Amino acid sequence: MRSRVSHGLLAHERTSVYVELTKPRITLMVLLTVALGFLLAPGGSASPWPFVHLLLGAGLSCSGSGALNQYLERDHDGAMDRTRFRPLPSHRISPLAVLALGTAMSGGGIVYLAATTNALTAFVDALTIASYLFVYTPLKRISPLSTPAGAVPGALPPVMGWVAASGTIESGALVLFGILFLWQIPHFLAIGRMYQRDYESGGFPMLVVIDRTGSITGRQMVLYSAALIPTSMALTPIGLTGPLYFWSALAAGIAYLAASMYAARDRGRASARRLLLVSVLYLPLLFAAMLVDRISG
Repeated sequence: MRSRVSHGLLAHERTSVYVELTKPRITLMVLLTVALGFLLAPGGSASPWPFVHLLLGAGLSCSGSGALNQYLERDHDGAMDRTRFRPLPSHRISPLAVLALGTAMSGGGIVYLAATTNALTAFVDALTIASYLFVYTPLKRISPLSTPAGAVPGALPPVMGWVAASGTIESGALVLFGILFLWQIPHFLAIGRMYQRDYESGGFPMLVVIDRTGSITGRQMVLYSAALIPTSMALTPIGLTGPLYFWSALAAGIAYLAASMYAARDRGRASARRLLLVSVLYLPLLFAAMLVDRISG
């Protein structure tokens, strides 16, 4: 009986490690934005299967790239309090196993999307993975430009959803890309400020680390959140949303800008946490308004 219980615990721990490697919260967020792009795009199929195939393929790729990111950053993760308990720094799995798992999942996702949706969707998926692993990840160790570089793969998922439904990249997909790109900068600068010492000890020259006075960081928070307001509202003039979304985007954008301005003036951890909270609430409100307007229209 004791050996059976022990074996069960080991199996449970192994499953937990694999789930942790896939960065489930990030994967869920990516799938929500993929779904949003699909649902907003014109020309979607009446059958649910294209949507299901899209989510399966995107989920595989995102999970695999999350594992590969942890493989590439395993030494730096071990130097930071926030990440030292991840599976690789804590030696709960071998690097070779993570490399094999991540490669199989991310590559399998691309192939699956090519077979079940269209070639353009698979290409956008591959571009997302490549920019995340081979541009953003190495750039984090050498330049503060890693934050805008990392916003590119973070903004591509709704484009993937759009092209899976329509087969083309149109103005709506570009606006969605712009919304996600601009939203990410204040969001990640807030996280960076909250964990500044961690990033410094991990050897990541992020803007919050090299900007000792915090003035450049604060300026970027304000500029990107200000640019987000007209960009988000642009979905209405191009005919994708109506008045509900338009005014919701304006109100949410002003709240995001106000939180960014406060964080730019008060450079403490509390103001960064407040900005992070506003950024986390911003997207669900925006997405809900988009979908309600789309359905009612």
